[in-house]
Amino acid sequence: MAQMHVAAPFSLQSAAHGEMIQNGFPLGFTAEAEAQMAAIRPIPPESADDRQGLLWSSIDNDTSRDLDQVEFAERTTAGIRVLVGIADVAAFVAKDTPLDRHAADQTLTVYTAAQNFPMLPFGLSTDLTSLNEDQPRTAIVVEFTVTPEGERSDCRIVESVVRNKAQLAYSRVGPWLEGTAGPDAKVEGDAGLQEQLRLQDEAARALHRRRIRNGALEFNRMEADPIVIDGVIHGLRTATHNRAMDVIEELMIAANETMALTLRTARRSCIRRVVETPARWDRMVQLVGRHGTELPAAPDAGALNAFLQAQREADPDHYPDLALAVIKLMGPGQYVLAKGDPGPDDPAQGHFGLAAQDYTHSTAPNRRFVDLVTQRIVRALLSDQPPPYTDEELTAIAARCIEREGAARKVERAMIKRVAAVALTGRIGTSCRGVVVGARPTGTYVRIVDPPVEGRIMQGEQGLDVGDTVDVRLVHTDPAHAFIDFARG
Repeated sequence: MAQMHVAAPFSLQSAAHGEMIQNGFPLGFTAEAEAQMAAIRPIPPESADDRQGLLWSSIDNDTSRDLDQVEFAERTTAGIRVLVGIADVAAFVAKDTPLDRHAADQTLTVYTAAQNFPMLPFGLSTDLTSLNEDQPRTAIVVEFTVTPEGERSDCRIVESVVRNKAQLAYSRVGPWLEGTAGPDAKVEGDAGLQEQLRLQDEAARALHRRRIRNGALEFNRMEADPIVIDGVIHGLRTATHNRAMDVIEELMIAANETMALTLRTARRSCIRRVVETPARWDRMVQLVGRHGTELPAAPDAGALNAFLQAQREADPDHYPDLALAVIKLMGPGQYVLAKGDPGPDDPAQGHFGLAAQDYTHSTAPNRRFVDLVTQRIVRALLSDQPPPYTDEELTAIAARCIEREGAARKVERAMIKRVAAVALTGRIGTSCRGVVVGARPTGTYVRIVDPPVEGRIMQGEQGLDVGDTVDVRLVHTDPAHAFIDFARG
């Protein structure tokens, strides 16, 4: 009798490991990196600038343990003075050490529903270098004053000792700021903390208004949030953006702009985060024209954003489809070398979507290698030391980070699709609306609205292009292979 082979039950964690390996990521640290980690001891925070007495707080996801930033704000005669403290990871991880080489290879923490794959060991990223509540830490503090018009002035960067007085979560601070829920226990029992958060919110809204005036794009897209308990998939929910997320987003953008401007002024080379002018602007013009609005022939972020905001007000039900199409046509951000001494032929390096001329990544050194590199450059500047990297090294790092960021997106997207494939198994045959997010010879892909996940159109995909809105029918799911298949109509 022939032996029967029974397929092993689907394991989300095994799938995550497989995706990491397939996309060239290590699953652990080398023996040399582990030995370096074992030898690291806490560094007593010391600085001539001690700010532990300020009412610092952090806002992050409910389960976040790698806290890279804390914030503080105070009202002054010129506006609202904002301080963003960034975890001093460079003090623990020196350049060209085993841990640094691992971080340079992986370049970022990869987040999946099954588990997270950290760029640095948890003993660092969630402990020694994390800005945990009620722990003194050395931090790189970015300071700027936000005027009522949303401009930044009196910018500077210093090394300080900080102490996080309140670790807070988006899920609770956001509804409280929006007036739809009461404060959590930490906020309710501290009038000073309530004032802090309201000041940060006021500064963030002023910064946001200024960015919008300057042509920044505003999307408020929806994302799928997997519900996984003890490795078991319980479904998907739609993660909604809230006001606490807006606060942190705006303060981090401002901190990154301040960092990039400081390095440019000091003529120090660094890595910039840029979004170039969309190559498919003509397709954007075509999509917008379907709604009766004519965009300029040349890319114009201000005109595009004015249209998007008008559409969000006029047709909120279909706005997410439109916003998603524009995001896909924009393309992902890139890392590029910004020379400390640029020549006349070096291109301008701005961020089209944020309407920022000076922008870098610097606020998440536990999670992104570019931010750790930026921190080393800044620390050398503050101590009047030579730059730690050559332009050639920075160019190579930027290229590696771009490549690994794309690989991480593949891992995270495949894992979301696996969770969705399980959650959608009972909906085979149902129809829904979607937006085409990819149209290549290798396949045409659609993103549906509820839940917000992507799949491939296997039938009737001819003639579709990015941005087209289509009705599709779910025909097949395969969690093991991350397949979600649709038919048009």
